[in-house]
Amino acid sequence: MKTIILAMGASLALASGAAHAQGYGQQGGQTSGPSQIEQLHQALHLTAMQESSWQLYRSGADAPDKAQARRRSASSLFRTLDAPRRMDLVEAEMRQELEDLQRQSQALKAFYAGLTPDQKRIFDARTLPPVENQQQY
Repeated sequence: MKTIILAMGASLALASGAAHAQGYGQQGGQTSGPSQIEQLHQALHLTAMQESSWQLYRSGADAPDKAQARRRSASSLFRTLDAPRRMDLVEAEMRQELEDLQRQSQALKAFYAGLTPDQKRIFDARTLPPVENQQQY
């Protein structure tokens, strides 16, 4: 039973960390200077026609922040639930994580399709996670 509870807790923690790594907040928690997403926007030199798809992509990139709040709420409930309800909570969180990821993926692909080859190169380079955050697959 302890193993199941630990596995469920680990699943929530893993999902939390993975989604957070997808976000484009301030680097290192600093609040001065442009955020990574603002730096990316500036580096791309988007045309007026590309701005609308940028806004859709950007709204998708905000999803991890919303997901973090949802995860904190679920995490606070976790210890108050019996084992079957904890499992239901983990399942619901995983379903929501997948839906969030699919929305982000669709927004990214739609935006990326409208970029020039040079913009794609910039986007690809600037959206790679730092080496220390990469997982071995």
